[in-house]
Amino acid sequence: MSEHGTITWSELMTTEVEKAKDFYTRTLGVRFDAFDPTGDGKYWVATAGGKPAWGIMDMTDRPGGPSGWFTYIAVDDVDARVRVAEAAGGKLCMPIFEIPTVGRIAILEDSTGSLIGWMTPQMT
Repeated sequence: MSEHGTITWSELMTTEVEKAKDFYTRTLGVRFDAFDPTGDGKYWVATAGGKPAWGIMDMTDRPGGPSGWFTYIAVDDVDARVRVAEAAGGKLCMPIFEIPTVGRIAILEDSTGSLIGWMTPQMT
């Protein structure tokens, strides 16, 4: 499990998944595997050195949605930390959700208006 307060995951959100997969395969030598715990078929995990490294999320069904890299920070208790964040001027952007085998996740807007993901990773 990642330590509280450290970056635990990054993902590229794009409408050009195949182009991105080709670029990163050619330039970094990573391998991509489909990851589909929610049944939508819109996510791929990059594997580097035999370990999951980061992901690509297909955003084609979300016109006008975000495009670019998104980062998640590990937290010890996402529900409790969101309450602290809201008291400090942060805003929860959507209900906290859970992805099986991954963890419990909150998408927040911090006090500067920047988006960030907080995740309590599932212990395996």
